[in-house]
Amino acid sequence: MATDEMRKDLRAAVGARQDLGAEYEPEIIDGFLDKLDQRAVARYGQAPQPVQPRQPAARGENDPGGLALAIVSVVAGIPITAIAANQEGTIAVIICWGGLVGVNLARTVGRFISR
Repeated sequence: MATDEMRKDLRAAVGARQDLGAEYEPEIIDGFLDKLDQRAVARYGQAPQPVQPRQPAARGENDPGGLALAIVSVVAGIPITAIAANQEGTIAVIICWGGLVGVNLARTVGRFISR
């Protein structure tokens, strides 16, 4: 919870930022954070540990996203095929399925390139 002293310090830092301008912003922020660290040491006996950025979870060989995309492509392909065949004929069906295959192929190639 924020104490009155912390609120006063924050208001002072914001006021200093407004008075001094953006060029002094990093120093103002660092000064405020140093005060917070000093309070944490006084209160808890240790400084807060720096936060490590999270690494995205590595996808394994059994990536369920590929299967989901394939299933959605087939399910979406059924009405697309019916509409294309009814409206334009065989060439339109080939173009539509070529697009669906292209999307799945692009995802697969993208997965292998990003490794």
